[in-house]
Amino acid sequence: MAVPRPVLMIIDDDPLITDTLHFVLSKYFDVCVAESHAQLKSLLLQQDAPPALALVDLGLPPSPHTPEEGFKVISALLAHSPTIKIHVLSGQSDDVNVKRALSLGAVDFIAKPCDVDKLKDMLLNALKVQDVELNEIKAEQEHDGLLGNSLPMQALRLQINQFADSPFPVLIEGESGSGKELVAGSFHHASKRKMHPYLSVNCAAISPLLAESILFGHTKGAFTGAVSAHTGYFEDASEGTLFLDEIGELPLELQAKLLRVLENGEYQRIGETQTRKSRARIVAATNRDLRLEVRAGKFRSDLYHRLSVFAVHVPPLRELGEDKALLRDHFISFYAKQIGQAPFTLDASAQARWLEYNFPGNVRELRNVVIRLIAKYAGKTLNANDLVAEFDLSHAAPEGASAEQINFNDESAMMAQAQRHLQTQANVTLDAVLKTWEKAYIEAAMKITHGNLSQAAKLLNVNRTTLYSRMSTPENS
Repeated sequence: MAVPRPVLMIIDDDPLITDTLHFVLSKYFDVCVAESHAQLKSLLLQQDAPPALALVDLGLPPSPHTPEEGFKVISALLAHSPTIKIHVLSGQSDDVNVKRALSLGAVDFIAKPCDVDKLKDMLLNALKVQDVELNEIKAEQEHDGLLGNSLPMQALRLQINQFADSPFPVLIEGESGSGKELVAGSFHHASKRKMHPYLSVNCAAISPLLAESILFGHTKGAFTGAVSAHTGYFEDASEGTLFLDEIGELPLELQAKLLRVLENGEYQRIGETQTRKSRARIVAATNRDLRLEVRAGKFRSDLYHRLSVFAVHVPPLRELGEDKALLRDHFISFYAKQIGQAPFTLDASAQARWLEYNFPGNVRELRNVVIRLIAKYAGKTLNANDLVAEFDLSHAAPEGASAEQINFNDESAMMAQAQRHLQTQANVTLDAVLKTWEKAYIEAAMKITHGNLSQAAKLLNVNRTTLYSRMSTPENS
C-alpha cells in the first residue's frame, strides 16, 4: 500500500500563484487550494486527516488589502491542527505583519515573489522538523516532559498527580500554544490507565455532520455511505483516556449526548438501539472561557459543570519567569542537534530581553523563535537588537491579560502597535483613540480601588476634582 503524501493547504486568491505552486509542489505533496477563509473551513472538514503544512497569503477576501483575514486563517489552522507548519507567503511583508504572523504561530514568512524551488526545500525541511517534534511530544508525555521550576508549573504537576487516577473528567484551560495537549497526555501516562489506549480527537477538526459517528460509531447502513459498521472514539478508547481537544467547538446537539456518557457511561452507535458502555476517562481542553460560552448559549451549562469537576489551568508563558530561559535552552539543544547546526548563545543584554518578552504565542512561539535563530545565527552570540528583531512587540494584550503587558515605556513597541492599528482599521481618529484609552484607565482604576474616587485619582496621578470632571464627560460616562 502506498504511503499517503503529506497534505499541503494553499490559501491564496491569486489563481496565477496557486496554479504555479500546485504544478511544482504537487510532485511532493497532496496540494489543496482555498481562495478564502470560508473555503478553507469547507476543505478542512473534507480531509480525512489534518494537513501537515500550509502556505497562507495575508491579503485574502473580503479584505485583500489588509492582513487581518490572513491572521485569522493562521489561528484557525492551528486550532484545527496544533502541529501544522504554517509558512506565510505574502506581498504584505512589512516588519509589523511579519512579526505578527510569526507570533501567532507561523514558522516562517516569505515575501512575494519567491523562488519556488527554495520554497519547496523549506516545506520539506519543515516536515522533517514536524516528525521530530511529534516523536518528542510523545516521549515527553510518557516521561512527564513538563519543563519548568516556577510555582505555576509546580502547581500544575501537583494537580496532575492528584487527579491522574480519578475516574472523573478533567477540563484543561489555557491560551493557544500553552501546551494543553502535552498536559492531557501527562494525565494519561501518570495514571493506572497508561497501559490502555490514549486517543485524541480535535473537536474543531471534525465535520458537524460526521461528529456523532466519529465519537460514537455507526452500524452498517445507518446513513448513506455507511457501507460497514464503524467503532467510535469512545469504544476504541476502551479503559484508557479520551482527549477531547477544543471541546468548545462541539456542536450543541452533540453536547447532550456527551453529557449522557459522562453521567452514566452510556452511548449508542448511530442506527443501533443497543446501549453500550464506555469506561474511558475523559480529558477535555479549551482555549475559550466556557463560562462566557455558557452565558452566550453556545455551551451547555450542565455539560460545563460535569466536565469541570477537576479544572486545570495551564499558565501562559508570561507568568513563568525564569522558565522562559529553561525552555529556550531546552529547545536550542534539541533543535540544534536535529537540524545539524551549532547552537547560538545570548549575551547579557539579550538574556534580559528574552525574560522581558511576554511571548503572546506562548511555547509555540518560543519554539519557533528558537528554530529561526538557529537557522540565522548558528554558532554566534546574539545581542538584544538581534533578538528583538524576532519579537512581535505590536501585539495587543491577550484576552484576560493585564494592561502592564503593553510596554508604554518602549517607544518602538508603541509605534509598531500604532502602525498596525492604522494599517488595519478604517477611519482612525486620534481624539477617539485617546478618549478610549482614558476611559479604559479610569474604569480600571475605579475597579482596582473598588469605586474609591480618591484612591483612583492617586493611582492615576491626578487630583480628585480632575478625575471626577473627566468621568462626568459624555465620552466617559
